[in-house]
Amino acid sequence: MRYILIATIHQSECTPIRESLSSEYAVEVALDRASCLEKFQKKRYEFVFVDLELIRGSTAGDYHVDYRKEFQPFWQAFPSAEIIVLSTPQTIREAVKAVKAGASNYLTYPIDPDEVRYVTESLYEAVKMESELDYLRDRFWRKDSLEVVRTDSSVMRKVFDKVRSVALTRTTVLLTGETGTGKGEIAKLIHRHGSRSDKQFISVHCGAIPDTLLESELFGHEKGAFTGAVRRKLGKFEIAEGGTIFLDEIGTITPSAQIKLLHVLQERTFERVGGEETLESDVRVIAASNTDLQRMSDDGLFRKDLYYRLNVFPIEVPPLRDRREDIPLLAEVFLNRFKRFHGKGIRDIHPYVMEALERYPWPGNIRELQNLVERASILESSSILTPESFPSELFAFDAPTAEVPLSTSITLGEARRRAIENVERQYLKELLATNKGRINHSAKAAGITPRQLHKLMTRYGIRKEEFK
Repeated sequence: MRYILIATIHQSECTPIRESLSSEYAVEVALDRASCLEKFQKKRYEFVFVDLELIRGSTAGDYHVDYRKEFQPFWQAFPSAEIIVLSTPQTIREAVKAVKAGASNYLTYPIDPDEVRYVTESLYEAVKMESELDYLRDRFWRKDSLEVVRTDSSVMRKVFDKVRSVALTRTTVLLTGETGTGKGEIAKLIHRHGSRSDKQFISVHCGAIPDTLLESELFGHEKGAFTGAVRRKLGKFEIAEGGTIFLDEIGTITPSAQIKLLHVLQERTFERVGGEETLESDVRVIAASNTDLQRMSDDGLFRKDLYYRLNVFPIEVPPLRDRREDIPLLAEVFLNRFKRFHGKGIRDIHPYVMEALERYPWPGNIRELQNLVERASILESSSILTPESFPSELFAFDAPTAEVPLSTSITLGEARRRAIENVERQYLKELLATNKGRINHSAKAAGITPRQLHKLMTRYGIRKEEFK
C-alpha cells in the first residue's frame, strides 16, 4: 500500500484529496507541523500535501522565508519526498517561492479534485521516468566507476551525460577547466566506457616534460637522432596503439610538437624523431587544458588549426565551488578511501567541519579537498574528523557568528576552541528543540550516532528533558 500525508489547518480541504486518491493510496492527516514531521519520519509517503502556513512555521509573518531550510527536515527523513504546497489565493506568490526552493508543485484553496489527480499523476510519471533513466545510467557505468559518477549537481550530470554520449565513439575530446577539477578522472571514464577499454590508457603531462624531450616522449626517436639517443625509443603514441592517449596541459607543447600532433590528428600517421619510416596511428586522443586555448590561438600562442582539431567535442569540467552539492559526497568518498588505507576507524565528519567545507571557496578544487581529508585522517585520533584536524583557514569564510568573549590574554588556539564549543552547544540546543528532545531523530539529523550525541550533551551539560 502506498501512503499520502495531508497536513493542513483547513480540515475540510482534506475531503477532495481523499476522494481523489483514496482508491490508490492510504491517506493520513496531520493537524500541525510537529505531528506532520513526526509521521513523516516514521513512514515513507509518496506525496505530502502541506499547508504553506505550516511550512513557514514560526516565520509565518516573515516574507523573506528560507523555504529550502524549512524543507530540510522533510528531505532529511526522505530525500526524494514529493512535497505539494497548499496555499490560499492570497499567498500564491509565496507558494511559487516554495516551489522554486524545491517543492514539487502547489495547489490553491478550495482544492479541486481534478487538479489533485493531475498533479499527482504528473509527479508520479516524472518520478517513474527518472527512476528508469537512473537504471539505464547505472547499467551504462561500470561497477568500478559508480563511486566516481555519484553527483547531486545538475552541472555535473550534464558532464556525465556528455561522457556517455562520446565514450563509444573515437571522437577527439577536449576537456577544459581549472586545475584540480578532475579532468584526468573524466578522461579515464571516457576510456573505460569506450570500445577501447581493453587497450592501453596512456597519460602524458605535457607541462612536466622539457621542451627538448617532448617530441621524443610523444613520437619516439631513432638511435643517434640526437646526443644521448643511444637506442631506439618508442613514443607514447606507439605505446598507446589501439587505445587512448590523454594529453594533459596541452597548451604547453612547443610549436614543432603542435605541427606533429596536428599531422597525427589529420592523417593518423607520424614519424619518430630522426626517423624516415611513416607509422600508422590508431589512437583516440583526449586533451585537457586549464588555459583558454581559443584565446591562446587568437593571440598566436597556439595553432588555430590544431585548436579546431582538438575541440571536436568539448567538455567543460566545473570548479568545485560551482558544484557545492557534491562536497559531502566527495568528502565521504575520500574519507572511506583513506580510512581503508590508514586502517583507522573514522566513521564520519563533524557537522561543523562539513558546514565549513561547504562554505570554503576551494581555489584548489577537488584535489585540495582530497588533500585536506587525507591530512585530517592522518591527524585524527577520534572516530570522527573534528575541526582540530583541519587548518584554521578552512573556518575563516563566512563562519557563523557566535557571541564569544574575546580576550587577548589567551592563545589563538584557545579562542578558536571556545568559539567551536559555543557553536556546537548552540547547534545541539536548536537541534534538540526542533526534534523535541528525541535523541535518535536529533542524531540522525546531525549525521552522528546517538552515542556521539549523548557524549556531546554530557560535555556541554545539556539535558533532553529541557526540550520536550
